[in-house]
Amino acid sequence: MTTSTAEQRVVVLDFGAQYGQLIARRVRDLHVYSEIVPCDITAEELKALHPSAIILSGGPASVYADDAPDMDENIFALGVPVLGFCYGEQMMATKLGGHVAHTDAGEYGPATLKRIADSELLAHTPEDGQTVWMSHRDAVDAVPEGFVVTARTENCAIAAYECAERRLYATQFHPEVRHTECGTTILSNFLFEICGLTPNWTMEGIIEEKVSEIRERVGSDRVILALSGGVDSSVTAALVHRAVGDQLTCVFVNHGMLRAGEPESVERVFREEFDMPLVHVHAEERYARLLAGVTDPEKKRRIIGREFWKVFFEEAEKLDGVKYLAQGTIYPDIIESGARKTGGKASTIKSHHNLIPFPEGVHFDLIEPLDHFFKDEVRALGTALGLPDEMVYRQPFPGPGLAIRIIGEITEERLTMLKAADLVVREELDAYNQRLYEETGERNSEHSCWQYFAVLPDIRSVGVMGDERTYGRTIVLRAVESSDAMTADWAKIPYDVLGRISSRVVGEVPGVNRVVYDITPKPPATIEWE
Repeated sequence: MTTSTAEQRVVVLDFGAQYGQLIARRVRDLHVYSEIVPCDITAEELKALHPSAIILSGGPASVYADDAPDMDENIFALGVPVLGFCYGEQMMATKLGGHVAHTDAGEYGPATLKRIADSELLAHTPEDGQTVWMSHRDAVDAVPEGFVVTARTENCAIAAYECAERRLYATQFHPEVRHTECGTTILSNFLFEICGLTPNWTMEGIIEEKVSEIRERVGSDRVILALSGGVDSSVTAALVHRAVGDQLTCVFVNHGMLRAGEPESVERVFREEFDMPLVHVHAEERYARLLAGVTDPEKKRRIIGREFWKVFFEEAEKLDGVKYLAQGTIYPDIIESGARKTGGKASTIKSHHNLIPFPEGVHFDLIEPLDHFFKDEVRALGTALGLPDEMVYRQPFPGPGLAIRIIGEITEERLTMLKAADLVVREELDAYNQRLYEETGERNSEHSCWQYFAVLPDIRSVGVMGDERTYGRTIVLRAVESSDAMTADWAKIPYDVLGRISSRVVGEVPGVNRVVYDITPKPPATIEWE
């Protein structure tokens, strides 16, 4: 990736860390550009990236395991400051002549850190008692020659060590997680005091450079974009339109599985407010025919995904002179699809949802301006580009839409029912979140809901309404607290809010006589039901 801060690039070597992405995000939170590379990158390959600093991530393996992730020890001779966490700390020790002890008992969770020597890395933090987050089994028991042990905990004699002369630093704990109370200070010490970097990676500068890159690449050619109304595609549309104006055409394929009010919102924002060329394809009936009688969730996904691109390319062929296809691929899409390797082995978490099945004889060059941005950064870009909050802070929504929130067959009646119930849920929890935002000033404060929606399971139950026995549908309310969707807990919504949701759904949605609340965290459950 080329950025206006290319001379300031913090490279994170990923050893399969649970917190690998979090490290890069924390560095970016401090306004310094950071990216993730596989740990088996060679010293020469890494040197070609011109890193200003290198961070070695943690990882789940033992350095003694036969298939343990490894690294090129010549990286330590590049003259670039290096900071290692957990497994990265142990890797630094073993590569430079120290020793790691294999222990039978691990240390997980909070620990109290005590400084035992002067430390550049731990400067401006309490000397005797600060909480840090541990997650390890093995531990360094002898540091390399020339290094000084700077901190310990009750169960870890070498919790931090450093060699200031060589600008090499390591901690057994995880400064990148919020549970480490001085983690931000420690990262700031490394980036600004030790490495001498400047916090200049800002949204305004990013937009300016991205616009310039897109203009230079596109020239006088035309661009097409599949607009869903979601955060990623919307921000991509706004950014590309800022760069090339009416050379961009957005195609909005309406498969009928969107939430109530969303098609109208897309029309209003992009056609009216941004004055973009927009093709709104009404494919609701087409999808209804294809999905009739289908109950298997994976089959629903395949049908909707396959038909989406078929409809999209039908519209694309009607446009002349289109050379580029813009996409809202973001950094986690690339990492999680296996396009980034860990320890030399591709680790595919999920299929890349942005892979394009070009039909025979059709091809566009891809423009993916968000492919090195995390979700929170994409939202910040959207705000800076002038997109409304309703779109910038739109909740995660699956590509197949409400089709996978209807358990079983999709019928017009069930789709109408779910849209109405989901609208009530969103209205009430939007208002609840807004109250919390006004109180705290935070969009995702401790008690706010990160994602919330209604699910229509394939069940009926007995009820009593108006002194009459009913046999109606059940609506499941799902609301979770999370920051990145990797883990999630059920939202602790006040009883009065839950009561209003239940009363409104049963009173306003014909055919529903019961509302239940799903209080299962992820894991063991997933956020979505299908």
